[in-house]
Amino acid sequence: MDWQELLFNFVGGLAIFLFGIKFMSDGLQKTAGDRMRSILEKYTSNPLKGVLAGILVTALISSSTGTTVMTIGLVNAGLMTLRQAIGVIMGANIGTTLTAFIIGIKIDDYALPIIAVGVLLFLFVKQRKYQYVGQIVLGFGLLFLGLKTMSSGVKPLANLQAFHDFITDLSSNPILGAIVGTVFTVIVQSSSAAIAILQSLAYEGLIPLAGALPVLLGDNLGSTITAVFASIGATVAARRAAAFHVIFNLIGVFIFMSVMSFFIPFIAWLGDITGANIRMQIAYAHGIFNMTNTLIHLPFVTLLAILVTKVVPGQMKQLQFGAIHLDERLLSNPSVALGNATHEILRMGEFAKETLNDAVNYFFTRDEKFGKLALQKEEIVNDLDKKTTEYLVRIQQSSLSEDESARSSILMQTINDIERIGDHSENIAELAEFSVAHKVEFSEDAIKELKEMINLTDKTIGLAIAALENEDKQIAEQVLQNESEIDKMERTFRKNHISRLNKNQCSGNSGAVFLDILSNLERMGDHSKNIAQYVLYGE
Repeated sequence: MDWQELLFNFVGGLAIFLFGIKFMSDGLQKTAGDRMRSILEKYTSNPLKGVLAGILVTALISSSTGTTVMTIGLVNAGLMTLRQAIGVIMGANIGTTLTAFIIGIKIDDYALPIIAVGVLLFLFVKQRKYQYVGQIVLGFGLLFLGLKTMSSGVKPLANLQAFHDFITDLSSNPILGAIVGTVFTVIVQSSSAAIAILQSLAYEGLIPLAGALPVLLGDNLGSTITAVFASIGATVAARRAAAFHVIFNLIGVFIFMSVMSFFIPFIAWLGDITGANIRMQIAYAHGIFNMTNTLIHLPFVTLLAILVTKVVPGQMKQLQFGAIHLDERLLSNPSVALGNATHEILRMGEFAKETLNDAVNYFFTRDEKFGKLALQKEEIVNDLDKKTTEYLVRIQQSSLSEDESARSSILMQTINDIERIGDHSENIAELAEFSVAHKVEFSEDAIKELKEMINLTDKTIGLAIAALENEDKQIAEQVLQNESEIDKMERTFRKNHISRLNKNQCSGNSGAVFLDILSNLERMGDHSKNIAQYVLYGE
């Protein structure tokens, strides 16, 4: 046996397969755009809808890992509750079975022409949407080419007695099979790849159905490790979502392992009556496992949420995600609806101000906790920006008085200014991250100047929000005075820092970061001034 050829074919085939599925998934995500994230945010109001959203998104992006990590990101940002995430994760487990069914179709022989079509579209067509289609087709072809290469590589194992003995142990010891599947999936970091390899081994006659199904269950359990990695350093809620993913699959594997003596004959019978090859039989088993497991868990979502709360203890400051004042029933009364929109905008302003405070704390303390909080709150600001704007657009479709129309226009502009304050705060958080990563140090004078300008900017944003809330022109005038002072500080501190740079008192990196922070603070002052002017002049 040529071990080098076997190893090269297997490792190379696995690499081509993983690249193909990643390339295809990226193409699908580019085609789908932000719609996938929007689906997860909007259509998860109850666990059943969450399951359906998880199935749809996973089927469209061809990656349960992508869906699960995206879901944990939304939980981490406060845009999704743990209960909603549980439904999505269950749906993602069902959606991922599509890949196994695709692999079950024997089209390996057409991998090269499929790749050729993909390359033509990807490289030689100028329209971006067709390039994305080409990327999907190319990834699809590479997936099957990798599978074919792996299959040809493992064929010689059929003549190896040690391999036969190992497979015999797997067939007679389901627990060993599940452990092997779990470990292998953890190693390759892709349950789709692990299951595809299992399908290839089975198709080549190297492993019987009785040995393959326990390994399949282990593959599902091993897939949870990615979610665990994604949750490291995240919020308590995000870690709980990852814990549910582990518990969900662990319970499912335990149930199916206990009925393995019935499960194996059932899948064999299903394969016989449908005339399916063993690849497709494994796909059947994968689909039945995940669908049954979801149906078992779905009625107990609330209890499962309580369970993972016990498993992952900890106090968490729950960020109130989503809009809380935008009542659609009040759209028929524009005056009241505008009042509600104003309350939501004020709430958005508070989040934008908190984003700045967290970003600044990250910069001075270098504690990543504050950086993550800043990014979470900035995502909430963006979410409120979209939802409040849509609400105001719907208000404007009603018959508005002249005053109501003017008020609506002002609120639209205010939303934009608050959203930009959030963006500049995010920029400061990113500059803080750069400073931490590159160990950028600042002089005492630079720190003192930054703190002085940050304090005034923070105070000015707070005054602008207060002026808007109370329609207080006196406070608005104070905002204009503060903004003028911020502009003077920016010019003075910029000159001071350039002088320090010329005297080699600061490094190039520290100089760039310092000046960028000044610019972001000055722009926040400008947006605060805009809000104050709306209060003063109504324009």
